[in-house]
Amino acid sequence: MLDLMMQLIRRALNYSKKCLKVAFVAEQKNYDFLPIIGDAVGTTSEQELIDYVNSQNTFWKAGKFSQKSRNDMLKTLMKDPEVIGFQKMNNQKTKIFPSQLDMPPSFDARETWPKCVSIPLINDISECQSSWAFAAAESMSDRHCINSSGATNTILSAQELLSCCTGVLACGKGCEGGNQFEAWQYWKKHGLPTGGSYASQFGCKPYSIAPCGKTVDNVTYPACSNITAATPLCEKKCRDGYPVELNKDRHYGVSVNQLDNRPAEIQNDLMLHGPLQMTFEVYDDFLQYTTGIYVHLAGDKRGHLSARLLGWGQYEGVPYWLLANSWGKQWGENGTFRVLRGVNECGIEANCVSGLPKLE
Repeated sequence: MLDLMMQLIRRALNYSKKCLKVAFVAEQKNYDFLPIIGDAVGTTSEQELIDYVNSQNTFWKAGKFSQKSRNDMLKTLMKDPEVIGFQKMNNQKTKIFPSQLDMPPSFDARETWPKCVSIPLINDISECQSSWAFAAAESMSDRHCINSSGATNTILSAQELLSCCTGVLACGKGCEGGNQFEAWQYWKKHGLPTGGSYASQFGCKPYSIAPCGKTVDNVTYPACSNITAATPLCEKKCRDGYPVELNKDRHYGVSVNQLDNRPAEIQNDLMLHGPLQMTFEVYDDFLQYTTGIYVHLAGDKRGHLSARLLGWGQYEGVPYWLLANSWGKQWGENGTFRVLRGVNECGIEANCVSGLPKLE
């Protein structure tokens, strides 16, 4: 019994040391360094920010993304925190819950459920502020597969959420941003039909907004414009040639949950039921992310972005979340990114939504 108690104490002390290390990293952020970076940023000021981030020798590297300009990324950010239901950042210190000590040091949904076709997918939202719809539909797709033991292994339509869950008392403003919690409520009440990416044209309602300014699978798309795309119309039927009627193609949820700002609760939900949705604040420096564990170091807030939580891990004792973004596979770490875990970085742990699917 004494040996067991000593072992538990040592584990708790080790975890506390790591938390202190994370807190130290978070407190080193330099909010005084604010280079002049306007919407029409020039090469010099953008490079200045990149050089500054890389000079800090933290856990991530900054650079330029050749497939999408900074202005192109800015167009995809949701601007109105009230529309998206973003909760203010909680500056309270993260508590250590006993269940945290029992969590595996790393977890990756792609490795745990390799037969689910939706989990490894990385989408491209193009010139629309539709990350809220994609992160929701992707997570719902994953959860249908996982919780049905593979019986429902498909891709649900972000297009349906984007175009049909709009207006007063709905998800929001389509290509001008939406509310992640209301998106999950829509899934529960109305269900989602199938629908993949623009390139795949999969399912009843695939995404109708083409990528821009890049070459994907040997297809070169036109250059991006200077405006946000218009919200697609809500179609009351599946695309031409699809063999199933719209209402017979829908998949429903049975519950929706706004998770508390507790890393252990988020981890437990992911490990039991699959990927979930997170929304966070985006600053100038995130637009230059290339690899590593992101922590906000410099620049102004530019908006909000939703992403799908895939897992977690540690690098040199620093804990991180692993998320799938929706800026294409060429961005970041093959379309994914890592962010500091345990300190509500950029509000990410205070803005998590999940739910359970209706099993058919």
